[in-house]
This record gives sequence, structure tokens and C-alpha cells, in this order.
Amino acid sequence: MALRRVEPVMGTMVSIDVRDRVVPTDAVDGAVAWLHEVDARFSPFRPDSEISRLAEGTLAEVDAHPDVHIVLALCDELRRDSDGAFDARAWRSDGRLDPSGLVKGWAVQLAADRLVVAGVRAFAINAGGDIVARSSPTIRGSWRVGIRHPDHIDRVASVVAVQDGAVATSGDYERGAHIRDPRSGGARATGLRSVTVAGPSLTWADAYATTAFIKGVEGLAWVARHEGYAAYAITDDDRVLWTEGFERYLAAA
Repeated sequence: MALRRVEPVMGTMVSIDVRDRVVPTDAVDGAVAWLHEVDARFSPFRPDSEISRLAEGTLAEVDAHPDVHIVLALCDELRRDSDGAFDARAWRSDGRLDPSGLVKGWAVQLAADRLVVAGVRAFAINAGGDIVARSSPTIRGSWRVGIRHPDHIDRVASVVAVQDGAVATSGDYERGAHIRDPRSGGARATGLRSVTVAGPSLTWADAYATTAFIKGVEGLAWVARHEGYAAYAITDDDRVLWTEGFERYLAAA
């Protein structure tokens, strides 16, 4: 028995596709409940969320939920690692606290980890095109993930195969120029239309993709410094670039 569930949460549609012969539906329910819990705590668009209250100064950081401390520590780690290209404490144009660039990947990765602990072996969670997947040789081979063509919503630029890992893409072609460089508060570096990062964890694949997109072409080499992660990019002049190691993910379209 397979199961597919689609849930609106965290500002996007999240689908959970389980291919096990026996599906523990309570584990899927628990994963979905976790995502809603994260949304309630971290959404910068909900005035009652802890992140909004921190930004407004009505909640002291020391009094925040332990998950908030974990996420902000990860954001601070990435700010240092990226020389400020990723900075949750200066992410939006108004300078308000917003860890959204890391939270979604972190939350979905932990939802996947919960499924694994519950005994689910072959599944994929797709959160607005950012995917974490697991497979079992006796149930399913690799999951195939299309990298959307920047100019054509109904076409893919490439297809990647993910067996046990994550893939995330960052670009401006869906929501316009919404990603800014927190170092200047202005526009990001030019040169790239999209960046896709593949690796073992969606926490970092998603955050690295956003950071590399901000950095521009030099962001590819920056991603490659992180063990286990590789990047693929479409440039402003429609060239395709990728770092060493990404070729193992590429599949025929």
C-alpha cells in the first residue's frame, strides 16, 4: 500500500509520497503535525509566532522555545561560514529577524527523520520543489527530480536522481527578485538564474542553495567546500555549470 498526502503549510504545498508496502499512517500524521508546529513557531508572517514576537521585542530570545535557539544557532553558523551572505538577523529589507531561509529545509529534514525512525523506508517529501528522499532497493530505486527550466514552467532543464539525500533549488523566476544580499541590503550578485544543491541533508542543501544564489557564480565553489554537497547552476546567459560530484546526480530527462 502506498500513500500520498498533500498539505498546505509553511507558505507552500508539501507532499509526502510513501511507497512502502505497509504505511504507518500515524507516522505521516506526526510528520505533518510537526511541520504545522514549526510554521506556528517560526513564520514571520504570523504576529503570534515566536519569531515575530522576537522581532517586535515582545519575547526575549532567552525565553524562546529550544527549537528557536537551535535554528538561530544554525543561522549564526551559516552567517559566519558565508561571510555574511546568509544572515537571518538582517534577512529582509526591513532588517527584521527572519530565519526562513533555513527553517523550511531544517523542518522538512526533521520530518523525514521522524518517518525513518518510525520505520518508513521509501518516501519523498517535496516542499515547494525542495526534496528529501529515501529509498529501499526492494521497494524503489532512485527518485527522479526535475530542475525547472527558468523560462518554461512546463519544462525541465535537467533531471536529477536522488536515492538517499536531498535536493533544493533557489532562483528568482517564480517570485521575482525577492532574494536580497543581507551584507548590503540591496540586490544579490548577478550571474545566476538558479542554483540547485544536492547533498545528504535538506537543512543545508536548501540554505546553501539560497546562499550560493546570493553570492553569484562564486557561490558554486563555496558550496563545493562543504563535504558531500554539490551544486548545479543556470547562468544569466543560459549556460549550465556544476561542481565536481554533481554529475552523479544527473539523469536522462
